[in-house]
Amino acid sequence: MGSSGISSLGMYAPNGPTPTPQSFLPGQSYQRAGVGDCLRQQLGARLAWTLTAGQPTLQNSTSKGLSTTVSRNLPRSRREGDITGSVEITEAYLVRDILYVFQGIDGKIIKMFNSENCYKVDGKVSISKSLRDTTSRLAELGWLHNKIRKYTDQRSVERAFGLVGQSFCAALNQELKEYYRLLSVLHSQLQVEDDQGVNLGIESSLTLRRLLVWTYDPKIRLKTLAALVDHCQGRKGGELASAVHAYSKTGDPYMRSLVQHILGLVSHPVLNFLYRWIYDGELEDTYHEFFVASDPAVKTDRLWHDKYTLRKSMIPSFITMDHSRKVLLIGKSINFLHQVCHDQSPSSKMIAAAKSAESPKDAAEMFTDLENAFQGKIDAAYFETSKYLLDVLNKKYNLLEHMQAMRRYLLLGQGDFIRHLMDLLKPELARPATTLYQHNLTGILETAVRATNAQFDNPEILKRLDVRLLEVSPGDTGWDVFSLDYHVDGPIATVFTRECMSHYLRVFNFLWRAKRMEYILTDIWKGHMCNAKLLKSMPELSGVLHQCHVLASEMVHFIHQMQYYITFEVLECSWDELWNKVQQAQDLDHIIAAHEVFLDTIISRCLLDADSRMLLNQLRAVFDQILEFQNAQDGLYRVALEELQLRLQFEERKRERELEVQRSFQWHFKHKNDVNTTGCLCSIPIQYQKIILLISPPFL
Repeated sequence: MGSSGISSLGMYAPNGPTPTPQSFLPGQSYQRAGVGDCLRQQLGARLAWTLTAGQPTLQNSTSKGLSTTVSRNLPRSRREGDITGSVEITEAYLVRDILYVFQGIDGKIIKMFNSENCYKVDGKVSISKSLRDTTSRLAELGWLHNKIRKYTDQRSVERAFGLVGQSFCAALNQELKEYYRLLSVLHSQLQVEDDQGVNLGIESSLTLRRLLVWTYDPKIRLKTLAALVDHCQGRKGGELASAVHAYSKTGDPYMRSLVQHILGLVSHPVLNFLYRWIYDGELEDTYHEFFVASDPAVKTDRLWHDKYTLRKSMIPSFITMDHSRKVLLIGKSINFLHQVCHDQSPSSKMIAAAKSAESPKDAAEMFTDLENAFQGKIDAAYFETSKYLLDVLNKKYNLLEHMQAMRRYLLLGQGDFIRHLMDLLKPELARPATTLYQHNLTGILETAVRATNAQFDNPEILKRLDVRLLEVSPGDTGWDVFSLDYHVDGPIATVFTRECMSHYLRVFNFLWRAKRMEYILTDIWKGHMCNAKLLKSMPELSGVLHQCHVLASEMVHFIHQMQYYITFEVLECSWDELWNKVQQAQDLDHIIAAHEVFLDTIISRCLLDADSRMLLNQLRAVFDQILEFQNAQDGLYRVALEELQLRLQFEERKRERELEVQRSFQWHFKHKNDVNTTGCLCSIPIQYQKIILLISPPFL
């Protein structure tokens, strides 16, 4: 970067307007009446021409005393024969003193007053008010110089100030060097005039008023630098770059040019951090200056979610929040590919983009137009890196297939498999939960897979499907603790996190219980249809059976409506929305966010969130009533069938008795034994009544 030109001077009239000292705020300009940019030239040519017009050349005198005049020490006293008493001081004497004050060195009569924090002419010295005022205005340059010098000296030795801070100090020092060039020329001119015996103040070109005009632009620049120093106190890294960038938003082209020059130097370390991050995924930020932070304690399985974060305070103002998020994703994607996916091959487009960023032309464009230049490079790197990562996840790790497997198995989308699995598990899950063994259930699961269309799935998916037994509570049956499980690891575990799998488990348990209710009601309906004809011979049960039939119909209708709601209103609609978002996703964060929204939606609509707890309790009560209804109807059918069996046996014995009685009558008539026959006829009805009373149930 070239010089910013602090030493440039204009050709001003000695009696021209003088600036009033004031502080600058970001976005404010300092108005300079009668000063045109076209008149500003570099110090060496313009000032030398101005000072030496009509005088001998300065070739042999400019080197004398330069080392002392550009001293960088903090204010010190120059007391070789201090002036005391009310001595009249000439302007020539003030010119000599003021040149030392410009460097922050106390003169003989112009000194720093710490109580007032300014340079002033000693009160004991007798000078005119106009000279005193002019001297005070000129002495402000020394105060500004000291302020800037003090900041750079203190910060330059602080390692924790970081690379951005050191670049800022280097930019300030560069401006001070230009300022020292001006002082060097002024001291050289003063030395030449001393050597030639020129009477300062009368014949000399060095007067207070001329100094006031010549130091007009340098004073503005020093004021700007001092304001920057105040504004940047306590800042570092990207926050410091933002503070400098705020001062470039001004309508004053002179001030804007200065700040942009400093901003170019300050932002250079930020650009280095940025390039290494978005093209190599490397983060070497010893002093925490970059807006991307890394936590080395985070393990690989949580790399995407927890390892890298944004330091919002360190985001430079010339980078938007959207682009800073993209910067974070670019480097995070590169590290995810390297450490989790074990993919070290960058795409060809990424290599081309990295090479173009390193070219001098692109670097120059970045410094001249930071805001616009950043956008194109960040967008290009973001697009290429994210696209490559999604391709690796989909093609190498089958991310979308795993997502569909979750829908088919954990959300009961594979209907034939779920139905057959329930049929096989029914006798096993009816047992107490404490008597179940996972290996037995796993064998049943494999049987169900082989017997249905699930057998045609990718073997990589089928081997992840497993059985899980939940924590057992007293009185639980197998239905209460059974659950399907899906093992995830590697890169896909970034999408299907433990929290997500916990949500899947909750939804599966709810859907499994609802599917069981449908399964139970189907069995109840089958039992009713099978037993209806058998129990027609028992008209006294018709009322009870009719009520059972009506209640079962209401339960079936309720469960069917609920299943329709779950299947279409909840699962299918949410899944379709998720799938569309996944197809349109530009980066992995979009997929993760869409998947989390999908799970939150089905959790909420399946009444599993905290707001739906009351409705869920009512629904569980309905499920419990269905189970009780099944038990009651099974008991009713069992008693009714037993009664039917007894009645059939009674009818059979009755027929046998009638046949026996008929044979007995025939025998008695044959032997003409009237007395014995009458006795038998009287005893048979009594015995029959006893049998009826013995067999008949109490409710007949």
